Amino acid sequence: MAGADSSGVGGGGRSMGGSGPVDGGGVRTPPTTPKKVGGKMLAVKILMLDDTYTLFQIQSKACASVLLEQVCRQLNLLESDYFGLEYTDGNTRYWLDLEKPMNRQVCLSQVEPVLRFCVKFYTPDPAQLEEEYTRYLFALQIKRDLAHGWLMCNDNTAALMASYIVQAECGDFVDEDYPDHRYLSLYKFVPSQDGELERKIMENHKKHVGMTPAAADLNLLETARRCELYGIKMHPAKDHEGVPLNLAVAHMGVLVFQNYTKINTFSWAKIRKLSFKRKRFLIKLHPEGYGYYKDIVEFFFDGRNECKNFWKKCVEHHGFFRCSQVKKVPRQKTRVLSRGSSFRYSGRTQKQVQEFVRDNYVKRAPFQRSQSFRHSPSVHTSVSNVGMSISAQPLLPLGDNQCVTNSTQVQTGVSPAEVTPPKVNDAASVLPSHSLASPIGLSPDEPVVSSPSINASPVTSPLSTQKENIPMSNHVNNRVDSIPNGHDKSVTAARVGEMEGESRKRKYPSDKAYFIAKEILTTERTYKKDLEVINMWLREEVGKEEGMPTDILNQLFQLIDPIYEFHTQFLKELDTRLALWDGRASGSNKLESQRVGDIMLKNMNMLELYDKYLKSHYSILEGLEASFRKNRRFEQVYRDFEMQKVCYLPLTSFILKPLHRLQHYHLLLDRLVKHYGSANHHDYRECMTAKAKLSQAVKGMGPALAASENLVKLVELQRDLVGIDNLVQPGREFLREGCLQKLSRKGYQQRMFFLFNDVLLYTNRTTTPVLQFKVHGQLPLRGVMVEETESRMGATNCFTIYGGNRALMVAANSDEDKAKWLEDLTAAISQAKSRPDDAFHYLSLKSISSSDEVLDRSESSTLEDPLSPTRGLGEKGASPQQRSNTTVHVCWHRATSVAARDYSLAVQNQLSGYLLRKFKNSMGWQKLWVVFTNFCLFFYKTFQDDFPLASLPLLGYTITTPGEDDQIQKEFVFKLQFKNHVYFFRAESEFTFSRWMEVISTATQNSARTRLFSRKESENESIRL
Repeated sequence: MAGADSSGVGGGGRSMGGSGPVDGGGVRTPPTTPKKVGGKMLAVKILMLDDTYTLFQIQSKACASVLLEQVCRQLNLLESDYFGLEYTDGNTRYWLDLEKPMNRQVCLSQVEPVLRFCVKFYTPDPAQLEEEYTRYLFALQIKRDLAHGWLMCNDNTAALMASYIVQAECGDFVDEDYPDHRYLSLYKFVPSQDGELERKIMENHKKHVGMTPAAADLNLLETARRCELYGIKMHPAKDHEGVPLNLAVAHMGVLVFQNYTKINTFSWAKIRKLSFKRKRFLIKLHPEGYGYYKDIVEFFFDGRNECKNFWKKCVEHHGFFRCSQVKKVPRQKTRVLSRGSSFRYSGRTQKQVQEFVRDNYVKRAPFQRSQSFRHSPSVHTSVSNVGMSISAQPLLPLGDNQCVTNSTQVQTGVSPAEVTPPKVNDAASVLPSHSLASPIGLSPDEPVVSSPSINASPVTSPLSTQKENIPMSNHVNNRVDSIPNGHDKSVTAARVGEMEGESRKRKYPSDKAYFIAKEILTTERTYKKDLEVINMWLREEVGKEEGMPTDILNQLFQLIDPIYEFHTQFLKELDTRLALWDGRASGSNKLESQRVGDIMLKNMNMLELYDKYLKSHYSILEGLEASFRKNRRFEQVYRDFEMQKVCYLPLTSFILKPLHRLQHYHLLLDRLVKHYGSANHHDYRECMTAKAKLSQAVKGMGPALAASENLVKLVELQRDLVGIDNLVQPGREFLREGCLQKLSRKGYQQRMFFLFNDVLLYTNRTTTPVLQFKVHGQLPLRGVMVEETESRMGATNCFTIYGGNRALMVAANSDEDKAKWLEDLTAAISQAKSRPDDAFHYLSLKSISSSDEVLDRSESSTLEDPLSPTRGLGEKGASPQQRSNTTVHVCWHRATSVAARDYSLAVQNQLSGYLLRKFKNSMGWQKLWVVFTNFCLFFYKTFQDDFPLASLPLLGYTITTPGEDDQIQKEFVFKLQFKNHVYFFRAESEFTFSRWMEVISTATQNSARTRLFSRKESENESIRL
């Protein structure tokens, strides 16, 4: 911001006069002699997030940062910058200023002041919190906000959040233990709690059976973050007309509320400077038009202290969330005349915290969760309520940079005067630092002198320094390079070696049939997770909302639920059989355990469920499309759900997963039968019988599945295209999409082309934050001609498309890509000529001109009105978030193309299993669960994870085996390369190695042609692994 300080927000307003300790004012003569150890001690009582108190003793002149650092040490908290210490003066809440001495801050000169340890910066994405313990502390903060009425929401949302709290603290719902809702009556979840709300909480609690406390915490945070008042703390103020308002600051900027209704948001991008003058809080906006009628907005607080307090919170939030780093500016010495406040944010930014945690993560010991639900009837509000839960870990700072710890225990009710401070020995030896989470008992004569900085053993990080320019999906915003390598999010070098040792020691069966059966098992695990996206996650999401299209959703859930229940049991049978087969479990008959056909044949009754699903799924897709157009609330819920990490593919793709799974079963059984070769094998007949039943089902669903896949593709393109109303039409078929260079007056310009059986569209990427394509023109295929053209203006692989009064000269990125376009265009034109006139549905384009000059100028076109009544599924541009690892966006950045038949081929080549990924800068390997689907690799820590940590779209990559220059000494290793981006993955056996090579090749090359996708790429390079 112009005129801003290092935190990005401008300095304060008035000179510092008359406020004494509040503003750091008052002249104090600095001592001329060195500081002495000791001095007046201050006993500070801190209310922790689990409603227990901890008593600390600290030198009154010590810097406040020492206290916070040692509190975080006692908690063994790594992501400490999200938290702070808060105190109350009158009706105003202040954050402890970490740069000022304890005795110079408001209300801290009293005897035994009380501070609250709480969340200071509410992250907009709780999944970015690295440690489970940090998420647990955030969950405790949300529980407190909900109980005190700070996090206001409707009853359905409050009941859902409360049910997650109960699940985390109490465990699964048991009918015998909880016959009715009264087991919740002794606990306060919301201020106005009644029996009806408790019944809603109980009904939600029943649905969480099997959910771990960590998962409950994360679900609680994900639900809370979508509430409008998440992390909001109101500060009363008035506008220039004296109208009472409430101001708040959050990660996105300064918010204005009237009562509890948000009426305005000043995002950080709009703000040029923040300042205050006495009671006036000033927001100076950038001169560019932001729709506000003036460039300086004023608000008035009741007093100067309240005004400055809110300004300081704004400075800190801007520095933490908006800046990548902040300069450490030393505080100005107190002077009689000052030009303004010297306060600046001095901590780490959110980006620095994330990088610090990745580099310094160490496995923490299991922590004890709060048992307040089981043992406490209400929220603790006094020391007497806590009883013996008060623990004491007095801290005796030797100065600003040193502190002495002692384990003297303080019992309830002991006054500060009764706490004898330990003696401080100037010549005390410095002992190794111990975690204060497990304090070592010392007598008062045995101090421990330690540095207040957090000591964490650094872990060698595999983070890559190579970057590409495609922004990743908000679901999967990490790359494989940035997957932390240790516990929960990291793998230490010792653990990697252990995994490699396990891999070497395990003796897998040598029979190829075992590995085919294991592929059925591993892909079944992924399939079950895909079913959970609809049956659990979507059901939960729409269940807490009102105004949903319940008819169509219930129809979907009623079809998915029995399929999910069936495959849950089916997966258990497969897992048990494979455990017997590979020797992980013992069985009586070894021969009987070395087959899978009997399990497949026994479970062929599943085809009845799939037959019902096949008959109804197309109407469900149409119903969701219609509801999306008509129901604004459902549209927003749909968008929000697709942006969750668990929904790593478009929602419509998950609806088609059951039908694709039948095809996959058929292919795997076909492999198994071919391997057996004859009826002499004991598993042959059952596999043949199961395959025959599947063949009939797969053959019967072919036309219906093709129509559904086409509808899904049209719906997804409607989301990605701007300026078009009616892409989804009866009879319209998608044929090919890809990037071509179009010749215009400015030379060759990159354009995205979409070929259907009746029309050709060409588009350009919008320059707005939403990753969409603006339609520039259409060419109805009837009357269109194509011909090869000689090279022009340095471009090769050229051809010209003639349509009406227009001629488009385009250049493909390779000769193979050009041949594919010509082949598909010629076939589509020939087909269009044979169709009757009434079969064409011409597209309704918004503000489209045939002039190339207008097209070139329109590259910066903005999105259409988001409130336009004619919107297709996903067309609305109101949401700034958009998945960017979809095929259409990868084609744009990789300058390649994909045809409809390529999508069908990709569906048949899905694979799941563990791979070892080689670290870039070391010889270590990291074990990851990898899923290949939709031309993309998705990476998980284990197959139990609900969402991927990272993804790698494979369009444009080549897959080979390592060469001599790669210096890879391991076997079963394959190499993925795109330009200078090289990645090595290692399979567990020769068979799995060949399978990964085979399926990944479908996304990188085609045996029928030399190449399926171009290796070249446009200047805007794309996704980094």
